[in-house]
Amino acid sequence: MVLLLPEGEPNGTRRPSRLTAAAALPLARRLVRAGREEGLAGHVVHYRRRGWNGAAADPASDATWAVEEVVRRYGDVPVCLAGHGMGGRAALRAAGHPAVTSVVALAPWLPAPDEVLEPEPVKQLVGRQVLIAHGTNDERSDPELSYRLAERAKKANRDVCRFEVHTDGHGLHQHRAEVQALAVDFLLGSLFHSGFSRPVADALAAPPPLGLRMPLASGFGANLRR
Repeated sequence: MVLLLPEGEPNGTRRPSRLTAAAALPLARRLVRAGREEGLAGHVVHYRRRGWNGAAADPASDATWAVEEVVRRYGDVPVCLAGHGMGGRAALRAAGHPAVTSVVALAPWLPAPDEVLEPEPVKQLVGRQVLIAHGTNDERSDPELSYRLAERAKKANRDVCRFEVHTDGHGLHQHRAEVQALAVDFLLGSLFHSGFSRPVADALAAPPPLGLRMPLASGFGANLRR
């Protein structure tokens, strides 16, 4: 099972726009299509509120609820949490659920250290395989913050890698095909133990900073072994 966690806002208690969830559909369809023969199913999570809302961490709570629903409906199946922006942060935060085996966080929105009392937790990532991908020109979510989080997570869990999408912004539109191919490769490898492509395997094996600043090559996915 893969659960897609959409983008959101730092604050806001109103219901999210339907367009927010709709924006997650293209990646959801790509992932499910790639894993259909293995029995992969996917759902886009619809948040109760549009904001993270400080200590409430509403999207992370919604993600945890969604994983519980997966367990209730489908039984003991491995779950990948895949999110973009605020959804990326929610995926990382909710990874501690026992059913979660892997996380894909695209351009995760993270607070600056001076904006929070405690650093973003990473202990919940232990035992999970984690992929972070971030555009180097992201003006909404500072890519350096996702690097720092990945660096702390790597100390507790070697199965963490991070790719940098050079010249791309927050939406990762410029290299959409490569980013989606990267997500597919990581999801299939982590959920179905089919192995990773050489770039992902190298990123997981390399020590910081190499494995956490791995450049996403132009054309990635065009000549993979799958």
